[in-house]
Amino acid sequence: MPNLLLVDDDPHLLEVLRFALEQAGHRLRTASNGVQALRAVAQQMPDLIVLDVLMPELDGTEVCRRLRAEGHRVPILFLSSRADEIDRVLGLELGGDDYLAKPFSPRELVARVKALLRRAQPAPVPAARQLVHGRLVLDADRFEVDWAGQRTTLTPAEFGILRTLMRYPGRVCSRDSLMDGTYEVHRLVSDRTMDSHVRRVRAKLAGLGAGEVIETLHGIGYRLGPCT
Repeated sequence: MPNLLLVDDDPHLLEVLRFALEQAGHRLRTASNGVQALRAVAQQMPDLIVLDVLMPELDGTEVCRRLRAEGHRVPILFLSSRADEIDRVLGLELGGDDYLAKPFSPRELVARVKALLRRAQPAPVPAARQLVHGRLVLDADRFEVDWAGQRTTLTPAEFGILRTLMRYPGRVCSRDSLMDGTYEVHRLVSDRTMDSHVRRVRAKLAGLGAGEVIETLHGIGYRLGPCT
């Protein structure tokens, strides 16, 4: 049973979410502020932290920053009553793995937690030259991508973009980082060109039945979502 740490200063919400997560088969510890959360982590590292952003004493973003500064890679799911894109981006850039805006249903929280726990498990790598993320498999020797048994080929530029996204699933990759992962020799490539490459990768994945697994954060970059 996964061991979760649930951190929120709203006692009613804390009990509602505790019930939902325990019903889904998780072991729970709770904290009502950031200071308590850090103490709980020091006592026992959880498999995942559900972390409210706006809390007294020490807010969620500072808790995340400190954990990442200490090298802890535990998955963190942010909860916040602020749904602005800049707040979501800030949380992800600080090292958060997902962001859920209030109000939300307990069922959605349980689904997000399950998805993060799946992503945190070591991905099976059939061969040294393959990357695997859920049902998505990238073969570096053939410049091919496979989705649930369906296969297509990629151009070198498309391969570099998808390889970079698959190396950091769930994290936002800027156009510059995608460019660095795409071209062996540094080249100045316009944002429009990179966007065109991404559109082609999306189209090929959609043709395999993968849908919109590459997400756009306008003005920031791209992110590879769950491939389940």
